[in-house]
Amino acid sequence: MEIQLQELIDQIKKDGVAAAEAEAEAIVSGAREKAGEIIAGAKAEAEGIIRAAREENDRFVKSGEDAVRQAGRNLLISFRESVSRELTGVLGAEVKAVYSQDGFAELIARAVEGWAARPDAGSLELILGAEDLQKLEGELLSALKGRMLKGVTLKPGEGFDGGFRIAEKDGGVYYDFSSEAVVEMLSNYLNPRITALLKEAE
Repeated sequence: MEIQLQELIDQIKKDGVAAAEAEAEAIVSGAREKAGEIIAGAKAEAEGIIRAAREENDRFVKSGEDAVRQAGRNLLISFRESVSRELTGVLGAEVKAVYSQDGFAELIARAVEGWAARPDAGSLELILGAEDLQKLEGELLSALKGRMLKGVTLKPGEGFDGGFRIAEKDGGVYYDFSSEAVVEMLSNYLNPRITALLKEAE
C-alpha cells in the first residue's frame, strides 16, 4: 500500500512537472512571439521615422538650394539693374556735356541741313528748350540763314531738358535728339551688350 501511495505521489509530481513545463513552454513561446511582433513593429516604426526624416531632410535641402538659387538670381538682377542705372547716369552726363559744348549749334545746323537736303523735305521746325534757344538763337540763325528762307523756323519746346528736335511743320514726323531720347537710344543699344558681358563672366 505504501508502495502504491509512493507511486501515486511520484505520478502526481511527474504529471504536475510536465504540465508546468508545458505551460512554461507555452508562456515562453507566447512571449517570444509577442517579443517578435513588438520588435517587428518597432523596426517598422523606426524605418518609417528614418524614411520620414530623410524625406524631410531632402525637402529642407531642396528648399535651401532653391532659396540660394533664387537669392543668386535676385542678386544678379539687382546688379544688372544697378549697372543699367549707372550706365544711364554716365550716358546722361556725357550727352549733357556734348550738348553744352561750343560746337552744339554747329551740330544742330548739320542735322537740319541733312534733313532739309532730302528730296521730300518740307518746311521744318527746329525745336529747342527755351534756355538753349535763348543761348544759341543768334548762332543758329547765322548758321541756318539760307535754310531759314526755305522754311526752317526756330521754336521753343516744352517737356525736355537739353538737346533738340527737328519736325515737319505738320507735326507728322520728327527726329528726337533731346537728351532723354539720345540717352534712351544709347542705353537700349549698350544694355544688351553689357548684359551679355555679365553673362559671360558668370
